Amino acid sequence: MSAVTDRLPTFPWDKLAPYKATAVAHPDGIVDLSVGTPVDPVPELIQKALVDAADSPGYPTVWGTPALRDAITGWAERRLGARGVTHRHVLPVVGSKELVAWLPTQLGLGPGDRVAFPRLAYPTYEVGARLARADFLAYDDPTELDPADLRLLWLNSPSNPTGKVLSRAELTRIVAWAREHGVLVASDECYLELGWEADPVSVLHPDVNGGSYDGLVAVHSLSKRSNLAGYRAAFLAGDPAVLGPLLEIRKHGGMMTSAPTQAAVVAALGDDEHVRVQRERYTARRTALREALLGHGFRIEHSEAGLYLWATRDESCWDTVAHLAELGILVAPGDFYGPAGARFVRVALTATDDRVTAAAHRLT
Repeated sequence: MSAVTDRLPTFPWDKLAPYKATAVAHPDGIVDLSVGTPVDPVPELIQKALVDAADSPGYPTVWGTPALRDAITGWAERRLGARGVTHRHVLPVVGSKELVAWLPTQLGLGPGDRVAFPRLAYPTYEVGARLARADFLAYDDPTELDPADLRLLWLNSPSNPTGKVLSRAELTRIVAWAREHGVLVASDECYLELGWEADPVSVLHPDVNGGSYDGLVAVHSLSKRSNLAGYRAAFLAGDPAVLGPLLEIRKHGGMMTSAPTQAAVVAALGDDEHVRVQRERYTARRTALREALLGHGFRIEHSEAGLYLWATRDESCWDTVAHLAELGILVAPGDFYGPAGARFVRVALTATDDRVTAAAHRLT
């Protein structure tokens, strides 16, 4: 096992332990804004679908039930503007983090192959490359990369951690460049339904891809938009030439979403009202935290979408983490997401209204 673990970086969240202890000691308790984990209830209609499917003694299928595939294709057309999406264009996965971590391996990448991801990025993109023993590099503009041996290009819009959104024109340019050089694009769009000051666009939109899914795979999750992080519910949509072999590999690996979860996803993707309600919750929390941070001397960059505020006091991120911990507020240091984040912190909107109010009060 050491041969595998030796390839991996130190798990970054362990470094927060002493700062968490400081925040917990605050007289009014900790306000934990460090991890983007949902705290609001799972909508009733989704819970009911899960319970109704609880008597599921047989093995579920890796590809999902026809009802699940119908739900995914219908949602992609309704919400993303995708066209001509069939069952061959979709694949359920066991949460998006699992997919991100294992996609390079399942694509058959290895030494000599390169994986690229944004300079400020979700750490699991790098972990996936390391697990496959592939080379990896970070970019500012992917079209400036040397395409030689570049096999997988990760996009992330809206971005975790910055909340930056790639415009339709930028996505179109990047997709065209990747196709010209035979590079597979994997677009992580898990925060797409949480646009605040921008309207995020999927690579599955015909304005971006010209009506073809060749060389494109989009990653979507129900963790944020439906509070289903505990269900491990996500899916891929895109090029059947990529998804078909992935389906076969995942069948052999037993990577199947549970039958009750599949039923819950059908209910979740068929209902837009609970997403609207959850957006309203996050809108109020975002407004309160943003105003409090600005009043406390922070500057906020990007953050036009997603579940985070990307904030700085123009000092070491760890000095900022320590300062906020003294106020009982725990945030994530920006260098968790790459050296370019060394002077920023990521502030999550995923706390209850009561805790967000407490944080805003402490910052005034």
